[in-house]
Amino acid sequence: MMLTVAAAYTAVLQTVRDMGTEVLPFEAATGRVLREPVKADRPFPPFDRVTMDGIAILYDSYARGQHIFGVEDIQAAGAPRLQLSNTANCIEVMTGAILPELTDSVIPYEQLQATDHEGFRRFTITGEVTQGQNIHRKGSDVAQETVLLSPGTLIGPAEAGVLATVGKTQVQVARLPRVAVIATGNELVPVDATPEEHQVRISNIYSLMASLQQCGITAVYVHLPDEEAAMHELLEPLLQETDVWISSGAVSAGKYDYLPTVLQRLGMQQRFHKVQQRPGKPFLFGTFANGPVVFALPGNPVSGFMCFYRYVQPWLKAAMGAQEEAPVYAVLQEKVIFNPPLEYYLPVKLQSLPDGTMGAIPQPYHGSGDLASLLHADAFMALPPDQNIFEKGSCYPVWKFR
Repeated sequence: MMLTVAAAYTAVLQTVRDMGTEVLPFEAATGRVLREPVKADRPFPPFDRVTMDGIAILYDSYARGQHIFGVEDIQAAGAPRLQLSNTANCIEVMTGAILPELTDSVIPYEQLQATDHEGFRRFTITGEVTQGQNIHRKGSDVAQETVLLSPGTLIGPAEAGVLATVGKTQVQVARLPRVAVIATGNELVPVDATPEEHQVRISNIYSLMASLQQCGITAVYVHLPDEEAAMHELLEPLLQETDVWISSGAVSAGKYDYLPTVLQRLGMQQRFHKVQQRPGKPFLFGTFANGPVVFALPGNPVSGFMCFYRYVQPWLKAAMGAQEEAPVYAVLQEKVIFNPPLEYYLPVKLQSLPDGTMGAIPQPYHGSGDLASLLHADAFMALPPDQNIFEKGSCYPVWKFR
């Protein structure tokens, strides 16, 4: 029985396993999924921070009509806090410095006129002053103990900066799953070989491994010949060494498609085989009770590529505890007709439209073997199976791979 895409996707996510955690130096955690809350160890900012180069004064002096202030000292960024000794004076302040005591307003140099007399500097205020201006108040961004990063957050450049700010030198992240990428077929030869007329270079596997690298995962690679006994022999040692198998090919109805049989003999429980979708209809999915989850993808390159982003990548992210991403939608820019009653994953090029929406331009596509078509696309648009005419201007979800 063929499953709908929705049913297949649900069946895949129901098997998600926790990959566990590991501790890394925060410098090495970029691209990993956070597995602990990270709190502010002190207020943000941690002090009343000056935001403009200029002078700091007590506003009450200005409000009483004083416009000329003598300079007592300079408050530099990173220097201990100074105190104004006479509220008729000012302290020069630099951007990023702590606000001196007994001052509450900062006037930038652009609104000041400086005079020097016998080594004593004065500033005349030439613009309007508002009490409290040009000061970033202590704790106005974040209070101490506020949770800044929640478990499930993907650590990127901004997150790395926050980890550094709070002194989080060691951070708990999700352990990366151990993945085996499996090629099948006697027709495949190494990339650096010259294929005979009846052969092709291995390529699907490198697309899959590159896609895994986008998740921060490095996979081991196995090439299975079209021989049942050899498949069994090569796969059995991986049962205890890996968490996920992603294979390409040998899952359809061909005379040499032994992989489903071999997997079941090894003990895999088949969850489904075939999904109501194009491309990727012969997709097989299964699990081992104490072994890896198996994504046996079709051998046609576009089919396997689509299935990875529609099913495999969401499983991997969920297994690492990543927060679920909101669906992405785009507006179809051309009319599309597709007749079979299957959910159609159309390669599209995305572009931002003047009205703020995202457009999807269908790309020339010659079937699931047309790997080159993906060079001009950056997403698959999911067109539902309950209709065959998709009008320009209609909106559908997209699964991005760039």
